[in-house]
Amino acid sequence: MGFWSNQLAGPTDPAADAAWDRQEPRKGFFTDTSICIGCKACEVACKEWNAIPEDGLQLLGTSYDNTGSLGASTWRHVAFIEQTSERIAAARESGRRLVDLGMPSLRTAEVAAPVPAGMDPVADRAAAVAQADAAQALGTVPDFRWLMASDVCKHCTHAACLDVCPTGALFRTEFGTVVVQDDVCNGCGYCVAACPFGVIERRAGEPTVKNVGVAQKCTLCYDRIGDGQTPACAQACPTTSIKFGDLDEMRDLASERVQTLHGNGYPEARLYGADPNDGVGGTGSVFLLLDEPEVYGLPPDPRVTTADLPDMFRRAGFAGVAMLAMAAVSFLGRRR
Repeated sequence: MGFWSNQLAGPTDPAADAAWDRQEPRKGFFTDTSICIGCKACEVACKEWNAIPEDGLQLLGTSYDNTGSLGASTWRHVAFIEQTSERIAAARESGRRLVDLGMPSLRTAEVAAPVPAGMDPVADRAAAVAQADAAQALGTVPDFRWLMASDVCKHCTHAACLDVCPTGALFRTEFGTVVVQDDVCNGCGYCVAACPFGVIERRAGEPTVKNVGVAQKCTLCYDRIGDGQTPACAQACPTTSIKFGDLDEMRDLASERVQTLHGNGYPEARLYGADPNDGVGGTGSVFLLLDEPEVYGLPPDPRVTTADLPDMFRRAGFAGVAMLAMAAVSFLGRRR
């Protein structure tokens, strides 16, 4: 049952499941929010390369933000989150609890990530907590900080948007990413409601707007990576906050970066989307966060709709058997 369960919600190779005969490594992003400077170069590069319409040039008034969230005309969105010393202390305390639990980690019951040479996980966790305590004692917790994070489509291992599309407009590429075919989408909106991250959206606007009424989202620059190039956002990022490459390498890089931050006294550093046993089978966009996912507007436990299919079928089966039993009892009672 493990194989079939993984086809619905667990670790799997999405490109192979889509019957691609080309064996391409799965591609993905690693977004390190700890070095994002909020320059929005990724947003501009994404719009320029993909010819995405303008969607607002005025600041929202709540932060240095003019778009607010991901959408049909915002495929990369840079969030600006203000934090006081109290919130920073709370983030570090929650990080300490995660470190004490041995998290974040890429190890799971079914997939064990190798421990880098010379690394003792228990000792490293203890060192991270000790470093954080020393930093707090020295008064290095700032009075204020910005959390800046460039969000993007997660290109889930189990993509709910793709699962519910009735026209086949969404498809899985040979790189494991998820792409919308503009000329096939009928604008039904099923994918919009299905996405657990609120990423995909139908484009609004005048009839003259490109792809108006069509579901739109990040393609992970399918046209570029198919030609051996780097996605536009990662190419433009001046701090290398956005990294692109083979997803396995991105996950290893993310794990090493978390360990480094822990050792430097930042226990709040954690990974998001790197666990292949989460509700979407892991994502193709891994994030390093410095606070709880909810602070960044991310769901703490995203789930693809197919994850609940076994329970749904089981309950439907029980209900069917119960109805048949009741019908049989009723029929036999009438014959008497």
